[in-house]
Amino acid sequence: MKDKNQSKIEARALGRNIRMSPIKIRRIIDRIRGCSYGKALVLPEFMPHKTCYLISQLILSAAANANTNFGLNKSDLFVSEALVENSTYLRRFRPRAQGRGYPIKKPICKVIIKSSSNFVGKVE
Repeated sequence: MKDKNQSKIEARALGRNIRMSPIKIRRIIDRIRGCSYGKALVLPEFMPHKTCYLISQLILSAAANANTNFGLNKSDLFVSEALVENSTYLRRFRPRAQGRGYPIKKPICKVIIKSSSNFVGKVE
């Protein structure tokens, strides 16, 4: 049993103002949450979604932060936490009949990926 007072070292990568719906990003994030670093890099490579490249870049950034700031080995890392948060909407207006304007709301979100050296995710 591990000590509850033991502090866990986590490195994070943050992607802000991403012009994509949070629902579309969550379907990728849910697959990599709790995976090892190597598996989390390989999984988005073979998914047919537009945001997979962005998620891969955030995983690489979190691993580089862990290596640079804390001296952790990349092969020992796991994606301990992955969050997608709603942000504001990018507002545009579409001209409609009789001089009216129809609002178009384009979603923006924020992605946080935390990696740590001790495993706290799902077991496969």
